[in-house]
Amino acid sequence: MVNSQEILKFCIEKGLLLDKDVLNLLSQELDIESAKIILEKIKSFTGKNIITKHIFEANKQQVQEFILKLPENEQRNLENFKIKLGLSIEISKETTSNNISSAEIIRKFDLVDQVNQEACVKFTNNYPIFNKKLEVGDFVQYFRGRFNEMKGFLQEKSELNGLVSINKIGNVRTNVSIIGIVSDKRLTKNQNVILQIEDLTGKINVLINKDKKELAEKLEDVALDCVLGFKCSGNREILFANDIVFPEVILSERKRSPVEEYALFIGDLHFGSKRFLKDGFLKFIDYLNGKFSEDKEYLKIKYLFLVGDVITGVGNYPNQEFDLEIVNIENQFIALAELLGKIRKDIKIIISPGNHDGVRVMEPQPVLDEKYAWAIYELENVIVTPNPSYINIGCKNGFSGWDVLTYHGFSFPYFAGTISHLIKKRAMNCPEEIMKFLLKHRHLAPTHGSTQYYPAGDDGLIIKKIPDIFVSAHTHKCGVSTFNNILVISTSCWEAMTPYQEKFGNIPDHCKVPMVNLKTRAVKILDFEDKKEDVVEEKKEVALEVKQEVAAK
Repeated sequence: MVNSQEILKFCIEKGLLLDKDVLNLLSQELDIESAKIILEKIKSFTGKNIITKHIFEANKQQVQEFILKLPENEQRNLENFKIKLGLSIEISKETTSNNISSAEIIRKFDLVDQVNQEACVKFTNNYPIFNKKLEVGDFVQYFRGRFNEMKGFLQEKSELNGLVSINKIGNVRTNVSIIGIVSDKRLTKNQNVILQIEDLTGKINVLINKDKKELAEKLEDVALDCVLGFKCSGNREILFANDIVFPEVILSERKRSPVEEYALFIGDLHFGSKRFLKDGFLKFIDYLNGKFSEDKEYLKIKYLFLVGDVITGVGNYPNQEFDLEIVNIENQFIALAELLGKIRKDIKIIISPGNHDGVRVMEPQPVLDEKYAWAIYELENVIVTPNPSYINIGCKNGFSGWDVLTYHGFSFPYFAGTISHLIKKRAMNCPEEIMKFLLKHRHLAPTHGSTQYYPAGDDGLIIKKIPDIFVSAHTHKCGVSTFNNILVISTSCWEAMTPYQEKFGNIPDHCKVPMVNLKTRAVKILDFEDKKEDVVEEKKEVALEVKQEVAAK
């Protein structure tokens, strides 16, 4: 045990504020040196100066990682501390046998973190089990759970001083801060905006004055059902907003690996479609295998992410059968596995599903169904993950690796068509703007109706862990940007222009591959599009043929 005054003295020196429960645990369970290590580490990877029990819960895996790096005797001292914080979970199963396939690993270790030692890949498999009929109460519980978790993030924002519950606001005008769900949004006759804000204790109206330009700009990012903080003045009749606070994610450091390795990101192959750009994809495989590389850069490629819609599927939209080169979903996976099997085996291929891949559309989506995708599971260098998913790559001794959040992006069209500044930017053609919007809300689908979801008690679409890289697909547009030190990547597609995209004015990018240098953080866009005129004409002929078949039908 250590005197709590010693811990408080250390916190003053480091500019930290401690929750009372955390202070008691630190002083009861740890020596002063262990307490200092814990506090310094938690500050360094969260960037937070206010350390609460919620901080430990939200960063459970990273806390486990640096505890595991401590000497064994110090780890034993921390055991009670871990248990009391609810951190005593089984993680980091190591696999050293070359005879165990990725599919066997997934079957063997169900709901625990898994580590492929050779590939330096860590991932968490989350298989939601749905075994009951949905009722209204399930949605109520779902939104309550979401509210409480998002509230925890917002309570850490220093801007929200004087926080109160809505039912505590009195008749006397005062300055208050509140946290609530935006349940309604309407325009007044004076062109001001009134938001109806709801927490677990009640509802209240918050007025946004159109003359406050900075506030009006923030208002453009406010989506229905999102959880926000508000600094206000007023009483229980109405509050007047002075600031809007988002639960946005902020990464405290830009990681750099000690070893030069590359990670590549692709999506929307739509393999099995007549429009699949096979020549470009074969050229990409040849590049990975070093067949026409002038230097040895290709040898540094260690990770390849496929972020959903890896096959085109069957029955995803009316008359899809006319667009199919391969009309059976199992055969699509078999032929895709044959293609991916040509890639050299030291590249680890991480595959997550999208809305075309034969799994349920409700999110979070489970891993590819082995009944149909068994050929994918038999590839020794493939790792199959859910959607969304967190994957850690490139971990070394003394380096925790890069945390990658993958999400296919099924919610993107909704926000591109309803959020005013995204409409102005034609965001389906610059999807990185949608991704920044979601990072700002710390949720992958903050509005009910933006995607199909299952109302489990634990909302799997909350961005609980701050990623180093956020990667998505679905829009068929390639884009790279940053947001609060997070690298934001949208992948291109390997399918020629479809009539659907043409109808809505979406202009796809073909065969572009973002490549990230994990040591320097440099991003290069590789281009494997075949721009030969005869190939373009061939694609047009196929599209025309399909249109004619549909018309004849």
